[in-house]
Amino acid sequence: MKRILVLAAVPALALAACSQNAQDKTADAGNAIAADTRATADNAADDVSAATNDAFGSAERKMDRAGDRIDNAADRTGDKIENAADRAGRAISNGADRAADATGNALEKAGRALKD
Repeated sequence: MKRILVLAAVPALALAACSQNAQDKTADAGNAIAADTRATADNAADDVSAATNDAFGSAERKMDRAGDRIDNAADRTGDKIENAADRAGRAISNGADRAADATGNALEKAGRALKD
């Protein structure tokens, strides 16, 4: 029985002696895993931040281009309205001139008719 205890005590002592080394290696491995996890999370956060900034930048550029197109369309529409108003003004002026000429001619004819 004493032999069994002595034989069992030898591996127990060896295991006890190795356990500090095993604990250190386990702690080192755990720290390495934690550092890798932290680095991966930081990289993922940086990637998400960069993607978000890219998306916002793209959206901002698209909004700027849309605003420029709206401004250009408004300018073209304003020019067309102005040109149409100018044409209408000229047509009214020409019509008024023709009406005045016709009235003047009619009055001259009436005056000649009365004179004769």
